[in-house]
Amino acid sequence: MRPRAVKVALALQFRAAPVGAALLLGCTVLIGVLPALVAWSTKLLFDELGRGEHVDSGRAVALGLVLATLGAVLAVLMQLAAYLDEVVRRRLVVTVERDLFAKVNEFRGLRRFEDPAFHDRLRLAQQASEDAPHNITMFSQEVVRSAAALSGFTGVLWAVWPPMVGLLFLVGVAALLARLSMARRQVAVLELTSGKQRRRLFYRSLLTDPRAAKEIRLFGLGDFLHGRLVRALTEATDAELAVARRGMLVQAGFAALNAVVAGLGMVVVVAGAARGRFTVGDVMLFTAAAAGVQQAFTGVVSQTGMAAEAIRLFGHFLDLMDTPDDLATAAGTGTGQVPALRGAVEFDDVWFRYDAHGPWVLRGVRLVIPAGGAVGLVGRNGTGKSTLIKLLCRFYDPDRGTIRWDGVDIRTMDAAALRCRIGVTFQDYMTYDLSAAENIGIGDLAHREDLARIRAGAVSAGIDADLSALPDGYRTQLSRVHLDEDDDKAGVTLSGGQWQRVALARSLMRADADLLILDEPSSGLDPEAEHDVHRTLHRHRAGRTSLLVSHRLGALRDADTIAVLADGRIAELGRHDQLMALADGHYARLFGLQAAGYRDSDRPDDSTRIAEDAQ
Repeated sequence: MRPRAVKVALALQFRAAPVGAALLLGCTVLIGVLPALVAWSTKLLFDELGRGEHVDSGRAVALGLVLATLGAVLAVLMQLAAYLDEVVRRRLVVTVERDLFAKVNEFRGLRRFEDPAFHDRLRLAQQASEDAPHNITMFSQEVVRSAAALSGFTGVLWAVWPPMVGLLFLVGVAALLARLSMARRQVAVLELTSGKQRRRLFYRSLLTDPRAAKEIRLFGLGDFLHGRLVRALTEATDAELAVARRGMLVQAGFAALNAVVAGLGMVVVVAGAARGRFTVGDVMLFTAAAAGVQQAFTGVVSQTGMAAEAIRLFGHFLDLMDTPDDLATAAGTGTGQVPALRGAVEFDDVWFRYDAHGPWVLRGVRLVIPAGGAVGLVGRNGTGKSTLIKLLCRFYDPDRGTIRWDGVDIRTMDAAALRCRIGVTFQDYMTYDLSAAENIGIGDLAHREDLARIRAGAVSAGIDADLSALPDGYRTQLSRVHLDEDDDKAGVTLSGGQWQRVALARSLMRADADLLILDEPSSGLDPEAEHDVHRTLHRHRAGRTSLLVSHRLGALRDADTIAVLADGRIAELGRHDQLMALADGHYARLFGLQAAGYRDSDRPDDSTRIAEDAQ
């Protein structure tokens, strides 16, 4: 993994900014070589000036000009390299994040997104995508720069006092090994604390989420959530600081050892100069060379530690990029086209559970949704109604059995093409911080700017009048958190029932969808709005294949067939009157309980009338 991580990171650098990366490499080599030339020129100048009355003023001036020129070039190169490094870093972030989330979008199912371990890996991959490739490329540049510097300074040290080379290399290699060990510890801590950091971000988002603000203030949850946030942050920080403290002690020890070695070499060279063995220029050159070698080693050690962390973190990025699509892994490639529905959608002995060791949610479901017909689906909470919808949309594949579209297993079909044939209003619908038009238009991206089509969906959902009355009509931003992207105007927010109708209009954007799935489409509406919506939807569904899910059983009376889901199976199937005739049936009992909620014990005549009307 490690060689591959380095190779991929370096390739990413040249893919993200090919010209900038090449120029940065050239600048890095020159920055590594020039200090040795500066030191050598300074030695020659000092030796020339030390000749007393025999000094060659012309040569001395020339050496001074050379030093000034080298210094100016080095200063310019340092600034240019800093700019190029920033260019490469920023382009790398864009490239890697683009690749990362392009990969996330490739996951066609929901299994990854409903797996906490995947979210931990995703967070580590995101963290790696921000810094790891840049740190790896910085390490490669530091190695190049240090190699250039060492090649110039090592020869000087060898000529003046050979043992100094061995001592400095020995200390440098030891420091390098210690830094690698610390890097492994730091990455291990990051991996262990990833869940805590993700939990901290969760609490932080809750404390600033306007949707949570009401309950947080009503129930006095602010201090409670703040305490959880601080605890998660403190635990992660304590673990990270423990590793940092150990690293500081180790590196401080090697810094002291470096100073001792440099001091020893200085004593030897100064003593030699006092005996006439070395010139003043030699002493100066030795000092600069020793400092240059130490600096080169220090740079390599520092960048090696960062690179080692980056390589391990980048491994999470590469692992995520290599993660197969859950649907493709589970049941083939699914590349077939999806024809218009002409016959029926069939569930044939469908079994499903979310985890290999978890309970079965569906246990042999058999259900037929005929083309052009409306099937109602009812059942208590947790019986698997939402799971059945997820399977029908192919967010998951069944563990056993098949779901067929006109007799063809949907696992052999392209998932995106299948979903284009389906319009869905989910019970847990989304509210987007976009304009009113975009909130509806994204239900069919190809027609997201077709205002006539958007308004048609809004009319069917009973929300057109409300949206038209907004300050900027359908262009109004539906958000109290973000400003409008175009004119920075503050937006507005909608009520829960209004948002639900916007979500319904979004699903109705797919006017040519073969299958319409409505999961509790009116749960947040008042009785009058619910009546209007159901009346409109009844007209909209005419001739369309529909799956209707609702706890309000009266809303399903006009369905051609009603299926009762209990214990993961279809327990009852029939029309409303047929199911009501089953005295001990699930449907009759649930319908009776709902009808009883309208009864007034003090007015028996009215209760009788209401119960009869309900039936």
